[in-house]
Amino acid sequence: MNFTEIAQNRQSSRSYDSTRAVEQEKLDTILNSARLAPSACNGQPYHITVCMGDAAQKVARATQSMGMNKFSTDAPVQLVISEESYCRTAAVGSKLKHNDYRSIDIGIVAAYITAEATAQGLGSCILGWFDNDKIKTICDLDGDIRLVICIGYAKEGDKLRSKKRKDLEKLVSFKSEV
Repeated sequence: MNFTEIAQNRQSSRSYDSTRAVEQEKLDTILNSARLAPSACNGQPYHITVCMGDAAQKVARATQSMGMNKFSTDAPVQLVISEESYCRTAAVGSKLKHNDYRSIDIGIVAAYITAEATAQGLGSCILGWFDNDKIKTICDLDGDIRLVICIGYAKEGDKLRSKKRKDLEKLVSFKSEV
């Protein structure tokens, strides 16, 4: 798949085949792609905790308050992305430019993870609704949790939904100076 095909085929999967494990080779490929994601000053101010088995189930349940993310317990892998400290140069840049580079970097690594999952024939869903303290305890982490990403095989018959996006003309503008 080329990148455009990945973008066209990637969707937030909310229906996983709980009987199919994710092969270690595919998980390793996803994690290696994540390692290559760009970040401010190459600081990679995040940590990815791979949860499988009982740990994945506990993390999934910590994403389900108020009826949210009921599908997450069917995904065999939960990737927990926690925030870590900036490297020195990114910390200075963030302070001087009033820009939260960590959030940007975490968004980029999440995009790499979900794109590679699609390329590997897997479904994924980025979750922002979760109990931070519970997941920190489950994963024995100090840094705040920023995202949880479900990874797994979509259930048979889970069809690709049509993409509803803004028209390009509403999303993009061009400026040039002569």
